[in-house]
Formats: sequence, structure tokens, C-alpha cells
Amino acid sequence: MQQWRCCVLIPTYNNEKTLARVLKDVLRYTSNILVVNDGATDGTPQILAEFHEIDVFHLEKNQGKGKALKTGFKEALKKGYQYAITMDSDGQHFAEDIPVFLDALETETTKNVLYIGARNMAQADVPGKSSFGNKFSNFWFWFETGTWLRDTQCGYRLYPLKEIEKLSLYTPKFEFEIEVIVKASWKGTLVKNVPVKILYDDVDRVSHFRTVPDFTRISILNTWFVLVTIFYIKPRDFFRKIKKKGVKKFLLNDVLGSNDSPAKKAGSIALGVFIGLSPFWGLHTLLVLFLSFLLKLNKPIAFAFSNVSLPPFIPFIILASLQTGSCFLGESFTLSMDSINENFDFLIHLKAYLLGSLVLAILGAVLFGGIGYLTLTFFGKRKMAVNNG
Repeated sequence: MQQWRCCVLIPTYNNEKTLARVLKDVLRYTSNILVVNDGATDGTPQILAEFHEIDVFHLEKNQGKGKALKTGFKEALKKGYQYAITMDSDGQHFAEDIPVFLDALETETTKNVLYIGARNMAQADVPGKSSFGNKFSNFWFWFETGTWLRDTQCGYRLYPLKEIEKLSLYTPKFEFEIEVIVKASWKGTLVKNVPVKILYDDVDRVSHFRTVPDFTRISILNTWFVLVTIFYIKPRDFFRKIKKKGVKKFLLNDVLGSNDSPAKKAGSIALGVFIGLSPFWGLHTLLVLFLSFLLKLNKPIAFAFSNVSLPPFIPFIILASLQTGSCFLGESFTLSMDSINENFDFLIHLKAYLLGSLVLAILGAVLFGGIGYLTLTFFGKRKMAVNNG
């Protein structure tokens, strides 16, 4: 604990039956303990007064676990700590698992890491709602960050305090523990699980998680994060990847050099072009990511080719779609680029546009997918021939 300048941070609210036991348990391992009393109305202040060796911070009224944790992070930084291991005060966490976090940190290649305790959710005393909520949270964390974890809801964690200080964190209650790991991952912090034990059947354990209101708050937060992921994070990461590698290297490594078969790569190209030319404006990123996941295609390739509808090309795509649709419907009209840009007269030809854009999307997918397949097959055979001498 001293080597890593690490403390144990315990937010508490009305857990007078288990608090003293938890503190005594932790004191067997370290005296670097910070407790944030989140406006408790029971005997918590009197219990804390008996532990002179720990640092205690009192909030005048109950504001939520998120607020208590943010207060604790701030105070821990003031005291010079670099990491904080957070524990709940309801007795469900075991202090003997503290070394698990430190041992993992000792061997980690990066010190910008956030560890989350991974509970055995299959053990008999785990409530059904906790197991469901964890699976729900794990899925959305994966969607939002690309990282799959076994447990995203456990409060037993190790936080890198200086990295957490850089984040803009707003939520005050239980949803804070989702907000902080998603935003930390978006900023480049490695988020991982470490195995910990859990106790659920303690008769003295009191949980303040309110199923309906707190689950609703978490769902609203995840909805917002999904939107941010689709319209900002995924495009940002993709263009950062291209910028870091360079277009040539990206094409060689991620397209030509991928281990996927030519057919799978070509299918990814076709999907990307189809979505990019389709009339589902505003949903292109969501659709291409969802369908590439569903069809088990190459997501970077599909996303790259979906950007065929970049803003400079949109008027030309619309015009080509209208012309194509009109040909199929046997209609005739005159429409200039100026009318598209200025007064959107093309909306009166919506039927022709929708039909034309779908036809154009199919033709574009077949054309680009076919060219991609032939090209990738050719390069694949050439590479094989070179490797075989």
C-alpha cells in the first residue's frame, strides 16, 4: 500500500451493523483508510469516532454513492495517494482480497489501469436481479467501449486517481460506477477484472440500491452513452486509427493483412457501401456496427466503406438516387444541384429517391464487394506464391 501510495476508500450510508467489522477487517492490512459518511442517520458517526487511525469525511446530507466516491477521490489526492481501492461498507467484500489488486498492479504493463472485482455470479446466494443487472451492464459496456468484462457492477475496485481526476463526471448515485469506467475507457485507461470473493447472505447486510429508480437511471445513462458511442466515439477511434497508422498502412494491415478470408472482407466492403448509400440517414453508423456484429463481418472495413456518404458526396448520392429511381418508375423530372442545396425540391420525388437509393445501394454493394473480392483474392494468391518462394 505504501509502495503504490494506495488507500482504501469506503463510502458508507446507514450500515451501522457492518461498518465496524469492515473497518477492523481492513485495518489488518493497512491504516491508509478514508471513509466518507454520506449523511448517515443511524449510529455511523459514533462508530467512526472510535477509529482514530482512519481519515473520516462527513457529508451533511445523503447525496448518493457517486457523490461520496467523488468526495473520497478528491480527498485522497490531497493526501498524496495515487490509487484508491474502493470497498462497500455492507460487509459483502473481503479485505483479504486487497492484495489481489496490488499483485495485479505489480505485474501490469501499464499503470493507467482500473481494476474491477469479478464476483462469482453463479454462486447460490447471488440474487437473480443482481445477476441479470450485471449481464445487462456488461453488454452495454462492451458496446460502448469494445471491452468485454465478466463484471462491471462490483464496487470493489482499484482506481488510478490522477487519471480519474481528468474526467468530467456528473452522476451522483449508483450510476456513477458505470459512468466512471466508460469514460475512463474512452480516455485510454485500461479497464480489467480481477477475481474477488463476495458475501450476499449476511443477515446484517443492508443494500440501498433501489431496483426501479436506480435501474432506470442506469438505463438512461447507457442510452446516452450508446448515442455518444455511435456518433462520436466509434468514428473518432476509427479516424484516429487511420491517422496513427496512415492510410496506406491501414489498408495493408487492417484490410489486406487481416486474417479474415477474402469473402468475409468483401462482404464487409459490400455491407459498408450498402449502408453508406442507403436512405437511412443518421443511422448509418448504428446499422453498420450492428449488422457487422450480427453477420460476424470485419467491423473496421465495414465502417470504413460506410463513409462513402461523407458530406461532400451527399448531393451527388441524392441526385444519382433520384435519377435511378425515376428510371425504374418511368418518371421524368429536371433537377439541378442548386435546387438540392437551396430549397430541397427533391422531397416531392421521395418515392423515386427511396427506390433509387436502395437500388443504388445494392448495385454499389455488388460492384465494390465484387471488386474487393477479386482484388483480395489476387493479392492473397500473390502473397502465398511469394511466401512459397
